[in-house]
Amino acid sequence: MYDVIVIGSGPGGYVAAIRAAQLGMKTAIIEKYPTLGGTCLNVGCIPSKALLDSSEHYHNAAHTFKTHGINLDNLEVNLEQMIARKSEVVKQNVDGIQFLMKKNKIEVYHGLGSFVDANTVKVTKDDGSSEEIKGKNIIIATGSKPASLPFINIDKDRVITSTEALKLKEIPKHMIVIGGGVIGMELGSVYGRLGAKVSVVEYLDAIIPSMDRTMGKELQKSLKKLNFDFYLKHKVTAVENTGKEVIVKAENSKGETIEIVGDYVLVSIGRKAYTEGLNAEAAGVKITERGLVEVDAHLRTNVPNIYAIGDVVKGAMLAHKAEEEGVFVAETIAGQKPHINYLLIPGVVYTWPEVASVGYTEEQLKEQGVKYKTGKFPFMASGRARASMDTDGVVKVLADANTDEILGVHMIGPRTADMIAEAVVAMEFRASAEDIARMSHAHPTYTEAFKEACLAATDNRALHI
Repeated sequence: MYDVIVIGSGPGGYVAAIRAAQLGMKTAIIEKYPTLGGTCLNVGCIPSKALLDSSEHYHNAAHTFKTHGINLDNLEVNLEQMIARKSEVVKQNVDGIQFLMKKNKIEVYHGLGSFVDANTVKVTKDDGSSEEIKGKNIIIATGSKPASLPFINIDKDRVITSTEALKLKEIPKHMIVIGGGVIGMELGSVYGRLGAKVSVVEYLDAIIPSMDRTMGKELQKSLKKLNFDFYLKHKVTAVENTGKEVIVKAENSKGETIEIVGDYVLVSIGRKAYTEGLNAEAAGVKITERGLVEVDAHLRTNVPNIYAIGDVVKGAMLAHKAEEEGVFVAETIAGQKPHINYLLIPGVVYTWPEVASVGYTEEQLKEQGVKYKTGKFPFMASGRARASMDTDGVVKVLADANTDEILGVHMIGPRTADMIAEAVVAMEFRASAEDIARMSHAHPTYTEAFKEACLAATDNRALHI
């Protein structure tokens, strides 16, 4: 009998298992696939960032090295090697998770985990054999998979998801991206940097629509320099693979139909919770109409000893959100009183420039009727950004009009994925814009832009614009 059984070994699952083991609980983890790490490490966060870095190196070599005084001849992309390096990065990471399981004495079972009852899970291996294990507490961490539209046939050849986009054999001439969210913009920019034309078809009126609208506008401006076209407020009605081409038909807000012809279509309209084969009903666990596992504020399902975390429950589908929930549940089972502030879980888009955000957007504050003030600082005015030729973007700080407390921070620019952590710390400690403005920031650094935006939010005191 285990104290804790975790079903799924993505960032939520493996972190939950590690924390449970640290707290002295006998722990097991079940993974359907041969390698640990889930979507994030195998076909999500890690491989996409590897390709983003490689493609950015190539793009800089092709477009900015000459300005830096570095002359190159006969520059070319070796896509096979780029994909191979990505695979090696993935292997190093998943091997690292395997090491952590051994280090923490967590027993690993490979196979499909399905409930027999509220304390028993059957593990079915690929060869059809199975065994049952029992646990006092069970954590569902089965993650998500790419969503699609009913009329789209994802053939994994010309019509692909993010999984196939990570292992293409050629650079597309024209990639059509359905969906202007994070995944589409990141993978679209990989191939845009390598020379592909990219057309983005988005149903809403902005890209990365869940983030502050200023970020979407700024990112759109930057991506247009990479030969991106945008079809906003367009509803996809048909996708046809003719063999060597793909035709996407979309309807605009006036009811007019357009046709876009490319050689690959990336379907990136989001992800949906994955509970296939879990047999949750055998344990009496409720699944919502949207396919999510229903949980309370403590991430407990309607069955007291069963919890759920990560993409399979409500909230943003982010690896670091799943990790926080994994720790939260392990500590809850151990009798502790952990806490997660969901408002302060940052979101990041790993394009270049990067986009990072935490707290309320300007649109949310307007909707809530909160009186706020805004401070902005463009990277064009940053000495560090000028030195590195990364002058696209802006830092935007939203502060309470009366108390000056920081309510939201939105950044697009170089290394904002790392810079946002300062904003998270500030907001966790209820800092004011004045607090950040009074702190010394090393010069020259990108983080000075955050300080300057805070100065701009406090009586328009920015020093360098």
